[in-house]
Amino acid sequence: MTAATVERGGPPAALSSARNRALGKLLTFAVFAAVLVPLALTRWPGTAWPDALTVDLSAPLGSASDWIIDNRDGHPLFLYFFGHISNAVVLSVRGVYLLLLAAGWAGVTAAAGLIAWRVAGVRLALTAAVSFAVCGMLGMWVPTMQTLALMVVAVTASVVLGALLGLAAGLSERLYRALRPLLDTMQVLPAFAYLLPVVLVFGIGVPAAVLATVVYAAPPMARLTALGLREADRGVMEAVSSLGATARQRLLTARLPLARKQLLLGLNQTIMMALSMAVIASVIGAGGLGDRVYQALASVDVGAALAAGLPIVLLAVVLDRTTAAAGSGSGAGTGKRGLLGWAVAALATVLVAIAGRLSDRLDWPETWTVDIAEPVNRAVDWMTAHLYSGVPVIGGTADWAGHFTTWVLDPLRGGLQALPWWAVLLLVAALALLIGTWQTALTAVLAMAAIGVLGVWKPSLDTLSQVLAAVAVTLVIGFAAGIAAARSSRVEALLRPVLDVFQTLPQFVYLIPVVALFGVGRAPAVAAAVVYALPAVVRITTQGLRQVDPAAMEAARSLGATGGQQLRQVQLPLAGPALRLALNQGVVLVLAVVIIGGLVGGGALGYDVVFGLAQGDLATGLVAGAAIVCLGLMLDRVTQPTQRRTERRTERRTERRIGRTRKAA
Repeated sequence: MTAATVERGGPPAALSSARNRALGKLLTFAVFAAVLVPLALTRWPGTAWPDALTVDLSAPLGSASDWIIDNRDGHPLFLYFFGHISNAVVLSVRGVYLLLLAAGWAGVTAAAGLIAWRVAGVRLALTAAVSFAVCGMLGMWVPTMQTLALMVVAVTASVVLGALLGLAAGLSERLYRALRPLLDTMQVLPAFAYLLPVVLVFGIGVPAAVLATVVYAAPPMARLTALGLREADRGVMEAVSSLGATARQRLLTARLPLARKQLLLGLNQTIMMALSMAVIASVIGAGGLGDRVYQALASVDVGAALAAGLPIVLLAVVLDRTTAAAGSGSGAGTGKRGLLGWAVAALATVLVAIAGRLSDRLDWPETWTVDIAEPVNRAVDWMTAHLYSGVPVIGGTADWAGHFTTWVLDPLRGGLQALPWWAVLLLVAALALLIGTWQTALTAVLAMAAIGVLGVWKPSLDTLSQVLAAVAVTLVIGFAAGIAAARSSRVEALLRPVLDVFQTLPQFVYLIPVVALFGVGRAPAVAAAVVYALPAVVRITTQGLRQVDPAAMEAARSLGATGGQQLRQVQLPLAGPALRLALNQGVVLVLAVVIIGGLVGGGALGYDVVFGLAQGDLATGLVAGAAIVCLGLMLDRVTQPTQRRTERRTERRTERRIGRTRKAA
């Protein structure tokens, strides 16, 4: 019995047709390959990527780097443009920081609790107040305020820039098409790759950290703003137009209010991405909590890293829940009662801040702090002594990491690097054809070929081996957990808080427990990537299985199918699009953290990006970053469900038809 049998009582014609189309594409592709491969081997023999097809960018990029360094202090472009931007950023961050210090710990905590109360209710208000109090208890009040000041300025700039870009893209089809590949590149490019060009222009310090964060965090706001404006209810828009409203009036009274949820979701995503940059930006002088985490990781002080990492997590949880509640509209209204409530909250915050100043209690009292670094380090020492190695029968975590490297990572890397370059391109094309179209295959092959042209073929295959290994582990664990959550509400309830915490943790923080348990190397980098990507895979799998047609499930039960048969023959086949989407998201998220794993011995492209930043080597850092973009594009194309592309093409065709109809009218 299969899913199709349950629904139709026989083998589905659509499935047979899809198989025939796939076979036809592969046969056509085989004919092309049989003609092109001998020609390529005649021109470029050997298995390694041909040197004749490699472009050396080190000279032009090095010249650009030298010019920037030589002219940074005297050229008018730096003095009268970038210099003013740098000064504005410094003054803004300093102003917000001094305001937070003037409000004192009591005023800031009261403000966080009252804002959460007005937006989402009493429960989130208590969560916000307790979270800020915990930041103080951990002895991290001042670093938390430094990070919060930087985040306020960076998020504000990201939201303004993203909203303007999204507004332009939402109102103009031409701009939307032009901005989409730019936003795709900005989101795929690893965060570390942003740091080097920004540091070259602005130097080490707060301006570089803020601007790198803005570039990284603005795309979600732009995307969701454009989406909200483009998906505004056409009936409402036609009604407003029929009343004689101008374009500006239609925007202010109809489009923007209708796009409210998408705008607030964009704000939520921008905040989360900005916080994920808090630690990474500390490498170039951001200070605050990120600097504490980075310094602790550099000295392998897990306790100090955890003490600084927990406030980042708490900030992320509070800001995520607050903006999500604002987006859902579950908080206070905007009428007279709502405005009165906000006025009361503002007055209460001011009174609490004044009371704290009068009592000379601006700084968090040292007697109220708790040192968790020492007990955490003792626990780490115990784990190192008892779990790291020498565990009877099962071995220690270091043994697991060594075995995973020896049995999985090394053979996978060796196998990929031993393949002829043309065989890798053919394999990529075949996979892309199976799941997509000829256009998909061409894009994937060109992206993979661009890696060879950049001269980083072997490091890219090393990174690819780590990504493939991490994705395999992620899918095994994620699908198992997602299936368990979909079949049991109790399991789902137990997993929900764990997944929430994992999704709000900044990427860097995952390295803390991984280094403690596994040491340094490629296996720890893979472990951190698995933990980071798991929540998305589990959630998408659970949702996909739960949304299977109940009629199909009832038919399977009526035919006497067991629970296992229902899962294998009904739920999993019908949830195929969701499972492919989980695979796609798992690949993208794994790639993001495997690159950061270069800091803990992951090597390959991640190490090249970090090395380029540390040495000021623009060529090495940017070439590795560009290779990561190409690798991400290739992986996205060979794992992205065809249905999503079909829906996008349908949407674009519909939009073009509507546009032509409007022009004709």
